[in-house]
Amino acid sequence: MSTFTDRSNTALLVIDAQTDVLADGYLRDETIGNIQLLVTRARELSVPVIWVQHSDDELVLNSEGWKIVPELSPAESEEIINKLYGDAFEATALESVLSKNGVGRLVLSGAQSDACIRSTAHGAFTRGYDVTLVSDAHTTSDMTEWGAPPPEMAISHINLYWQFQGAPGRTASVSSVAETDFGA
Repeated sequence: MSTFTDRSNTALLVIDAQTDVLADGYLRDETIGNIQLLVTRARELSVPVIWVQHSDDELVLNSEGWKIVPELSPAESEEIINKLYGDAFEATALESVLSKNGVGRLVLSGAQSDACIRSTAHGAFTRGYDVTLVSDAHTTSDMTEWGAPPPEMAISHINLYWQFQGAPGRTASVSSVAETDFGA
């Protein structure tokens, strides 16, 4: 249903599942386990899995903390997108990778729920993609000292409002890992 008439495929995006990003993630191990279930299912269905890694002054490119958590392993054939901004589309090759694979629908997982997950979900949606947020496969850290709600509330809020997003020719949805349909 996306606004792309020639892109009927779905891709799984694993955003910022990096050692330092997930170090103190809310329900870290459960979330990583759920991401692994999605990755396994996507691979079994030949759905592209695209890994996104953030870098900045505190998350230095190629450092130990920048690497994907050891519990998750990108396959050699899977694309890895390096980003500098919250929205994984900004100044990256993500759009061309999705176009090459005929992708018009994205399934999102990873971190941080109230930063890069939110930014990428909105960025994808405004660019014409259908976006499914997997409710139990994204997490965030405790950012209450900067005025954010506790992690469980931030995650719950994003899961709540994303299901009510609307725009012509696009769908936004929220599903659990168990309910996620890759449409393959």
